[in-house]
Amino acid sequence: MSKAGALDLASGLGGKIAKDDVLSAVDKYEKYHVCFGGEEEERKANYSDMVNKYYDLVTSFYEYGWGESFHFAPRWKGESLQESIKRHEHFLALQLGLKPGQKVLDVGCGIGGPLREIARFSLTSVTGLNNNEYQIGRGKVLNRMAGVDRKCDFVKADFMKMPFSENHFDAVYAIEATCHAPDAVGCYKEIYRVLKPGQCFAAYEWCMTDSYDPNNEEHQKIKAEIELGNGLPDIRLTTQCLDAVRKAGFEIIFEKDLAADSPLPWYLPLDKGHFSLSSFRLTAVGRLVTKNLVKALEYVGLAPKGSQRVQAFLEKAAEGLVAGGKKDIFTPMYFFVVRKPL
Repeated sequence: MSKAGALDLASGLGGKIAKDDVLSAVDKYEKYHVCFGGEEEERKANYSDMVNKYYDLVTSFYEYGWGESFHFAPRWKGESLQESIKRHEHFLALQLGLKPGQKVLDVGCGIGGPLREIARFSLTSVTGLNNNEYQIGRGKVLNRMAGVDRKCDFVKADFMKMPFSENHFDAVYAIEATCHAPDAVGCYKEIYRVLKPGQCFAAYEWCMTDSYDPNNEEHQKIKAEIELGNGLPDIRLTTQCLDAVRKAGFEIIFEKDLAADSPLPWYLPLDKGHFSLSSFRLTAVGRLVTKNLVKALEYVGLAPKGSQRVQAFLEKAAEGLVAGGKKDIFTPMYFFVVRKPL
């Protein structure tokens, strides 16, 4: 681990939250979740505050572990994690049929890793929609560094109330982002509104599969761990997502859980039984190193108080994701392409 990597992690912990306020932000975030006394309806009612606090707290951890693209991907044998992530983004662009010069919207864009890759791959102009100020600031820096700041930009807004006119974009996509929406139908209706007639919306959604049993206590625990560790008000079933896009007015072109056909398990980078130098920071050993690093940084005052607790619930999330994947009750890549009728 480089000294620069450690300092970058320390400098970003807490995002835009004042250093002295990080601990109280962690307290408030955790109280939104069932295992800490919160209720699903409270999370949905306060989703914007909850998700903002979540990404202020975790973005530096994500970038430290994942790079610029915070998502999973189907993976071939012999393929690195970063190679699979890029291919996953290219696949989405191809399924959307993106053409040079088109205006594209990335809903819930994070710090813009997919946005930059898709813009360069398809020669399109991509607008990233994000409601988190820290992530947008970080994304703008990375856009300038990548030389795409004239083709790509960011808009700070809630994806339940987009500040765009009707029929504005040639294509819209969302990568593991609209799972944060408190109401899938309402979110998809906003996407429908800003998309031009005859054009397509594609998404990778986090979902519980048909194998999930809501009456199974172990399944409930896994679902709660994923929600806590990933800023989610609730995780919908794949069938609920598909029903929601229909209710929003879209025509279904294609839908499939891409995790089912992944040659290597999608959760492999987080599996404690797996070791890889190419994704070392995500492995059990790498996460242990990060845990001790954060503990040391918090002790000497370089990281704000509460950073260890953030790392702890991310660790719990990793355990939930792996368990959900192994039991086939959760997928991070339920993929669909839908079209707005002419």
